[in-house]
Amino acid sequence: MDYYAKTLAIAIPIFVILMAIEAIYDWKKDKKTVKALDTISSLSSGMTNVIKDSLNIVVIIVSYPFILKYLALTEIQETNWLVFLLGFIALDFAGYWNHRLSHSINYFWNRHRVHHSSEEFNLPCALRQTISSFFGTTVFFLIPAAIMGIPHEVIIMIAPIHLYLQFWYHTRHIGKLGWLEYIIITPSQHRVHHAINPEYIDKNLGQVFSIWDRLFGTYQEELDEVPPVYGVTMPARTWNPIKINFQHLFLLFQDAWHAESWGDKLRVFYRETGWRPDGFNEKYPVESIKDVYHFDKYQTPATKAIIAWSWFQYAMMFVLTLFFLINFKNISSTGVLINGIFIFVIVYGYSSVMDRDKNAIWIESFRATVGIILLLQTGDWFGLENLLPGASIFLFIYFISAPLGAWYFTKKEILQPQVG
Repeated sequence: MDYYAKTLAIAIPIFVILMAIEAIYDWKKDKKTVKALDTISSLSSGMTNVIKDSLNIVVIIVSYPFILKYLALTEIQETNWLVFLLGFIALDFAGYWNHRLSHSINYFWNRHRVHHSSEEFNLPCALRQTISSFFGTTVFFLIPAAIMGIPHEVIIMIAPIHLYLQFWYHTRHIGKLGWLEYIIITPSQHRVHHAINPEYIDKNLGQVFSIWDRLFGTYQEELDEVPPVYGVTMPARTWNPIKINFQHLFLLFQDAWHAESWGDKLRVFYRETGWRPDGFNEKYPVESIKDVYHFDKYQTPATKAIIAWSWFQYAMMFVLTLFFLINFKNISSTGVLINGIFIFVIVYGYSSVMDRDKNAIWIESFRATVGIILLLQTGDWFGLENLLPGASIFLFIYFISAPLGAWYFTKKEILQPQVG
């Protein structure tokens, strides 16, 4: 956790700078690929993923040290650049197959769907990461690394770097990169991957190196005559990242409940992505995009007021998350769990308001009540007052304002033309 937090502290400022550059360029060129509510949804999804990772809510059936112990053909005593390079290649190989698994099996698609849920393609959408991955599967694809005897410490060190290198290519503003297209994943290749065009779907599954797609038959070049269309074929229709994380899983459980045979009840989870029992598309229809070139992207009235309010809500959540991460060791295990869950509630609340959900006022009232109770019980929000004097009073006002904002934006605001 400490090493991950340290690398994240370096990565986040870089990500922010790159997103700012993209947003400014997009605005100056009037491309309209970076939209406020979509961006806030993406950034919020990234923060929930950080919290989920911090809480370590995942079941590791088999650990890498375990397979290393029993499968290694040699024991590497000293680490050098070659060991790190081999480890990086092995991790990228594992990432390709784990990614391919997520695109291939109904159950595993649920954990990855949030990453594809944005109907835009920009740097913020790279941060749409899962909170619904409950079982670690990458380790099974790290068997080649274990056989080579790549030390566990090497994998731990390179894993965050490998993850962060997947950020930069989520943009429409960089064209094809010549000979680099044969070596690494580029923005052009990843635009294909995020597209729902029939020619592009489930292609370019690599994470850093493009060789795996070429070797295993999943490579597709971006075609000039086929502009990519982004999103998922069963659209999310919400800005709420927590809802998005569980929509597909909810559908699977619904189908399992309705299925008449026990075989179909199980098959809905392990069959190919999108599989449903015979007749279910007619009997229990779900919204899907039939023509990728003619459908309405999800949007809600994005007035200047709600954009400003949503950015403020995100900023407050970000500050509380940052304090949570910095103060992680000083908070009790119960306090850590309460903090993490409460941040999820914050995100769920303000993103429901972004959706103009009529129930948002009740969600935000619940958030305000719980927040005030925790504030009164702790006296200083788990020690935040020591770092920022006056924070408790500000938080009290912030909690009170949440249901008022929900009431205004879902009941009273006079809707104005879209501005972002």
